[in-house]
Amino acid sequence: MKKLILATAVAAGVGLTAAQSAMADRIALVISTLNNPFFVTLQEGAQAQAEALGHELIVLDSSNDAARELSNVEDALSRDIDVLLINPTDSDAVASGVRTANAQDVPVITLDRSANGGNVVSHIASDNVAGGEMAGEFIIEQLGGEGQVVQLEGVPGASATRNRGEGFMTAIEAMEGIELVATQPANFNRSEGLNVMENLLQAHQGIDAVFAQNDEMALGAQRALQASGLDDVVLVGFDGTDDGIQAVNDGKMSATIAQQPARIGEFGMTAADRLLKGESVEVNVPVPLQLVTQE
Repeated sequence: MKKLILATAVAAGVGLTAAQSAMADRIALVISTLNNPFFVTLQEGAQAQAEALGHELIVLDSSNDAARELSNVEDALSRDIDVLLINPTDSDAVASGVRTANAQDVPVITLDRSANGGNVVSHIASDNVAGGEMAGEFIIEQLGGEGQVVQLEGVPGASATRNRGEGFMTAIEAMEGIELVATQPANFNRSEGLNVMENLLQAHQGIDAVFAQNDEMALGAQRALQASGLDDVVLVGFDGTDDGIQAVNDGKMSATIAQQPARIGEFGMTAADRLLKGESVEVNVPVPLQLVTQE
């Protein structure tokens, strides 16, 4: 139908912009939160690729609220979208939204975090298990295989939280000299990272290293460590945001496991474009990770 509209528009002498608008497929991106630089960059990557491919992109912010996420999915579906891209707030809760899209025959692609239910045609993300293991191995190396470690976890229920924690635990549990003295959620939030780290420092003496499952929590933890005069604690974040990498370069963080959020958004839009063309897509699309240190 959209090709017929385009042909009619051209024959009638309608401008190219109007014709392109008539043929543009409509894709929705329901994103966990835009109050986090990582997901802002992911959205920007998707938007840039949508424009390059000639698609209309609708972006809806769930503000880390599963109920709002479902409402956003329903809103997107009411706008007659062709593909749904979703970055879940919670891997279990998002299943309701995925099934709602399935019922309307709208294909679903998950970004960064997976869905534990419904039919998803493609999942695009970094290997969070490998990234967590990478962080653990770096900490082991920096501590010489001995020391007390704490972990700041992300949003409970999110696949990134579970997978990064799994990889990290795999690494440190293999070393008898490494003791995990505490692991506590800070919900991928900088201010919560600060508050949780302050409490952990009061409860535990002699902390040698901290793994925060994202850079926002790591930056909050860094403020708590600095205020306590603990500048020699090994601090590792995850995501490779601009602020996180700057903190590594400034010596405020030891390392970050860098994802490529713009590529995740870009790859998601490319997969949507392939679906709209009737082409096949990979069930799982990995996006490479990199350990970023001052060196």
